[in-house]
Amino acid sequence: MTEQHSQQPAHRFERGTDGPKVILVGVDGSDSSLRAAAYAGGLARRQHALLAVVYVQPVLTAGAALGAPVAGTTDEIAQDLVAQIREATERTRGIFDVRWEFHTFQGDPYGGLVKAADQLKADAVVVGASESAGHRFVGSVAVRLVKAGRWPVTVVP
Repeated sequence: MTEQHSQQPAHRFERGTDGPKVILVGVDGSDSSLRAAAYAGGLARRQHALLAVVYVQPVLTAGAALGAPVAGTTDEIAQDLVAQIREATERTRGIFDVRWEFHTFQGDPYGGLVKAADQLKADAVVVGASESAGHRFVGSVAVRLVKAGRWPVTVVP
């Protein structure tokens, strides 16, 4: 009896053919969201992915009806975030080059990030951990995104 062994070619790893094309990060100016942006920037750089930085402007509330300048305030926050991102990009130019875009969406943070991820065709979502104690009872945006099960979600402390 003769034994036959088939020679199978060794599996070859293909560098750079897989991985996310768009990494979305939610920012709101909080320390944890800025850490999330830095982390997501590193991921985007290593994966050669587009970094989509998203700020969700809160919808006008009852305070706006009473004359509070909510829309102007959220526009100022968005402009400040863009300035911070541009400054960080300039500091690292030539060392860490990352393709990035800034987007604003309106709504509640969860709904806005879901809408952004769908429209931008995000492959991954990165958010900062909630700094609010009340989220232990209600559920944070990060937990809701994870439970949605539509994207890999990274929560940065």
